[in-house]
Amino acid sequence: MGEQQKMTLAEEVVKLLEEDELTVTTAESCTGGLVAARLVDVPGVSEVFKQGFITYSNKAKRKLLNVKKTTLKEVGAVSEKTAREMAKGAILASGADAAIATTGIAGPDGGTEEKPVGLVYIAVSVRGQMYVEEHHFEGDRTEVRESTVQAALALLKKGLEETAAE
Repeated sequence: MGEQQKMTLAEEVVKLLEEDELTVTTAESCTGGLVAARLVDVPGVSEVFKQGFITYSNKAKRKLLNVKKTTLKEVGAVSEKTAREMAKGAILASGADAAIATTGIAGPDGGTEEKPVGLVYIAVSVRGQMYVEEHHFEGDRTEVRESTVQAALALLKKGLEETAAE
């Protein structure tokens, strides 16, 4: 995936946000701010990008995004439920209209049989609709993180397009 593809998708997302007069926030764990960085690469994004949260630790997820301690204890940081709570918490904390949340295991260590390296959950909330995807990405740490960024932007684009039609 070349830089041109990344920018094209980010530009499309920013354009959709501008057209719908919506704002977005990010809540990132495994991507460590890469989704926000990709959005901020687009000129004029300041009209639609509220803020980004990098919540790598469970404590940060609880404190900044209000992810429930019981969620983290029962299903772990890398789970659909955690991704959903991260997206919801980012919207509540920022006042944005939409949110992207990423949580996963980028590697090279940290994986288990149940939750292998490359397992990623992405949650997107747009206009009260929640979209969640589970991915199993291949590659090294950088490749897993880049694949996650692309999938997150694609999911936001899908959410924006689907909710705009309503």
